[in-house]
Amino acid sequence: MQDYDEAIAFLGDWGTFQRTVLFLLSLIVLHNGYTGLSMVFLADTPQHHCRLPDSLNGTTGEPCVDGWEYSTERYISTIVTQWDLVCENNWKGPFTTSVFFLGGLCGSLFSGQFSDRYGRKTTLFIGITVQLVFGLLETASQSWEMFCVLHFVVGFGSSSIYISTFVLGSEILSKSARVAFGTLGISMFFAFGYMLLSLAAYYARDWCMLTLALFLPKILYVPFWWFIPESPRWLFSHGRVKEAEAILQTAAKKNGIRYPGMISELQKDVTNNILNGKIKLCFMLCCRFVVTIGYYGLSLNTSNLYGDPYINCCISGFSEIGAYLVAWWLLHKASRRIANSSMLLVGGALLLLTSIVPANIVNLYLHIIATALAMIGKLSISATFAIIFVYSSELYPTVVRNMGIGTCCMTSRIGAILAPYFVYLGTFNKMLPIIIMGILTLIAGVLSLILPESREVSLPEIIEQVQPLCCAFLEFVIVIHLLTATFYVYIISFHVRRMSQCA
Repeated sequence: MQDYDEAIAFLGDWGTFQRTVLFLLSLIVLHNGYTGLSMVFLADTPQHHCRLPDSLNGTTGEPCVDGWEYSTERYISTIVTQWDLVCENNWKGPFTTSVFFLGGLCGSLFSGQFSDRYGRKTTLFIGITVQLVFGLLETASQSWEMFCVLHFVVGFGSSSIYISTFVLGSEILSKSARVAFGTLGISMFFAFGYMLLSLAAYYARDWCMLTLALFLPKILYVPFWWFIPESPRWLFSHGRVKEAEAILQTAAKKNGIRYPGMISELQKDVTNNILNGKIKLCFMLCCRFVVTIGYYGLSLNTSNLYGDPYINCCISGFSEIGAYLVAWWLLHKASRRIANSSMLLVGGALLLLTSIVPANIVNLYLHIIATALAMIGKLSISATFAIIFVYSSELYPTVVRNMGIGTCCMTSRIGAILAPYFVYLGTFNKMLPIIIMGILTLIAGVLSLILPESREVSLPEIIEQVQPLCCAFLEFVIVIHLLTATFYVYIISFHVRRMSQCA
């Protein structure tokens, strides 16, 4: 059976065709960077108080029968001020964010099945159309319930776009270009989109105008249909050899290379040890679940950090650029398992260290330390986010790759749905969400060592080619010792903190 990566080696790694595909697909993900985290500003709660009648003799403890008055110092309006999502309705803020991720969960399930059957490109542009139309309709919402329904569909389209974009690029590009695409490509553009969110929110202080500013530019993606090809690898796996050959001929022409002739069709057998695949999927699901809780939990908590939320959002996005550079370097220098596990363990340890800083901080330097630890922890988790996408795409065969990644994303969306409530827990105990996320991240770091290695291995085309599970005993022992040392440091620091408070 002919290996696909070897068959298309004549195209090279960084020709005009590959650069064009990488840039256009990365540009599409730019929009996901500010759409997925827009609720940081759209659902933020400004300072507010009960609207009093003519006299100021309001009785404390009574409901605000005359409504609320909101400060316009930071925002002209948000969905909180639009529909009074405060006091007994304050749960609706984090619920609205969860609705978006619930839509993403359904989108992950849909895009996986649909893309493996009808193609990566078709699924991608259906997602773009859905998100564009329903995103613009959000500005016409007449009630909070209507906004939630539309926001659900926007989340559905967002997840379909990201998964299809990543799988399409991974299957078109060569081995060396694949890592750059997953880290310096779509992940880096996602971070740029995150940073643009703070800029857009700074100038568009009204939630309708901000929503319009975020979704209207998406219409510029429509012409990309004529420049982004379908995955030749997917076409080969479905027996559509002539269409795949036509795309490869066009790619060779763009790169100024002579097309060598017909490539033999790839075998499409799908029999293997299903139990091994299911166990591997479970471990990957656990990692994705924890990474997503940590990533969105810390990202959505940006407005609660010390300082200006616009600056914090920009810093958070900037820290992700550093994270993706670290991910790119690790994927080139270390094995996939070590890269994934090391970032999870570092991120978990830093989150636990963050929880040591006293909750009621008065000292400016402690504020800076707490924010710095949280941002570095987020950097590690963001790097894992990029690594795990590249890693998972290499573990699943072409015949079920989009469905496998879609299933992982579906589980990660469950984590994203829970993330706003982790932030909400901070209203009762600021350290509790950080501690829980830190412990979960450390556990995921250990479990990821059991996954198989995929570095320097061709993408599997059929299930028979999938790598088996493995566990390096020496690596496992080293990690256990590091976790034990981290635990002792945490306990000692906790007692030192308690003693300083008592003093």
